Amino acid sequence: MEKIEKLKKILIREKLDGYLIPKNDEFFGEYIAKYNDRLNFISDFTGSYGFALILRNKNYLFVDGRYTLQAKNQSGHSFKIITLPNKMPWDTLKEKKFSIGYDPNLLTKHFFDIFFKKTNIKFLPLKENLIDKIWQRKKLSKIKKFYVLPKKFSNQDYNFKIKKILNNLKKRNADFQFISASENCAWLLNIRGFDSEFSPLPHCYILIDCNKNILFFSDPKKISIKFKNKFKNIKFINTNFMSKILSEISQKKFIIDKNTCSIFFENLILAKNKILEQKDPIYFFKSIKTNNEIKNIQKAHIADGLALTKYLFWLKKNFNKKKITEISASQRLSIFRNKNKDYLYPSFPTISGTGPNGAIIHYRASKKTNLQIKKGDIYLVDSGGQYKFGTTDVTRTISLKNSDDRIKKIFTRVLKGHIAVANFNLKKNTTGAQIDKEARKFLKKVGLDYAHGTGHGVGYFLNVHEGPQSISKNNKTSFCEGMVISNEPGYYEKNKFGIRIENLIYVKKKRNKKVFENLTMAPIEKELIDINLLNNKEKKWINDYHKKVFNNLKNGMYKNDLIELKKACSAI
Repeated sequence: MEKIEKLKKILIREKLDGYLIPKNDEFFGEYIAKYNDRLNFISDFTGSYGFALILRNKNYLFVDGRYTLQAKNQSGHSFKIITLPNKMPWDTLKEKKFSIGYDPNLLTKHFFDIFFKKTNIKFLPLKENLIDKIWQRKKLSKIKKFYVLPKKFSNQDYNFKIKKILNNLKKRNADFQFISASENCAWLLNIRGFDSEFSPLPHCYILIDCNKNILFFSDPKKISIKFKNKFKNIKFINTNFMSKILSEISQKKFIIDKNTCSIFFENLILAKNKILEQKDPIYFFKSIKTNNEIKNIQKAHIADGLALTKYLFWLKKNFNKKKITEISASQRLSIFRNKNKDYLYPSFPTISGTGPNGAIIHYRASKKTNLQIKKGDIYLVDSGGQYKFGTTDVTRTISLKNSDDRIKKIFTRVLKGHIAVANFNLKKNTTGAQIDKEARKFLKKVGLDYAHGTGHGVGYFLNVHEGPQSISKNNKTSFCEGMVISNEPGYYEKNKFGIRIENLIYVKKKRNKKVFENLTMAPIEKELIDINLLNNKEKKWINDYHKKVFNNLKNGMYKNDLIELKKACSAI
């Protein structure tokens, strides 16, 4: 590839053995603007997670299990694809004594600790990004301003949240907290913006000290006078002055976010100060949704359930009558969602995969890969919406008159795992690692598994993926009342089919006990269920769930759709 050769010429000129290219921009968000996606530019990989290492004679692309197939399809012609954590960079680089350049604004010390601690490589921070030297592009000229959430959508005043931060600073005997994650700044001040395609993020940083002095750093063009006036006790400063201000602070104790504080800023702070070993507490505060937020999220899920369910009925009715492709189907789902005045945009790129494409876990249909939806296949659609008062994420796998008994048996095992998560007996210290085992056990009995976590935290009209809670093999965070999480076991057979069933659930207190309660309201495909594999408790769960779906959606259905809803939600 010509662009890779151009980069390698710079490596030779700069006397470097390689260059490291992460997915993220300087704000470390999951979804970044196309003009900042340097990894996509150099590798053609479009997934939301990964990093490339380009050496003089070899190119590596590191991704996790969600993206192995996708990365091979998109980038395998020029890169050796390595799946993390099955194989780590130190396995690949072993005893090599390379000098590798990187942009210190785009990587964290935490990143190097995880992936490169066991190597002899010398990493050199460069003043200029080498991809920017070979990639001529225009930045977006249109700038949209930040805004404050209406009170009915945020019932905790920002001063109340700031008190939580001040209390934590006091408790930890810290002088400053530097908040570098945009979503954490958004949560703290109840603000939102337009700086991400799929999440209402305001790109900014906040510096807060123990005396309640608050500095807000951002592009001044994004701040209106009306916005400023909402925050009497906050000083608004151009991001260009942030380095100078941070470098002038000395002999203080800082809390930073090691996941999003770049090496550049961490080194600036460390030069004259001490950084305490503590995670940004906002991640945990943000994960606990208030009762008002849960009510709003439920409202968003009913609106979303109506759109998705009508779409699935439309698809089943029409796929055999006219040509429907993965892309045209996905576009039709957008039309259904857009009918709701509170719907804004997708919460992530829609995964619309039929037949073999369903096996690509984070598949994104393109002109090259776009398959027609046809009889005999199964179709997987994983999508979500950002509503003014909530974020949704839901996956349904449906039968297109598929009659394969093996697929039905696997689908039912995935469903049994899904029900096991929903019914999990939550105790005081239950963690995601414990629940993850339950989700997989029915598949594992027949030697099957899936290469992704079972569930991720979800934000409140924020990021569709957030921590610290998750249902995954290594997660040790205890589940607390008010946490929202996805429940999405699956199974994928390369070049054949993919199955996933995903609902969002939240932790609710019921008679002094914590339980999971469903948020997602959309029927589960009964045509793919092998009833003989279900016990009575599981059948009851499905019937109870469908009863709830019917009661929540019936008033939003027209006559024909109501008949379909009755069928889809009838008892098994």
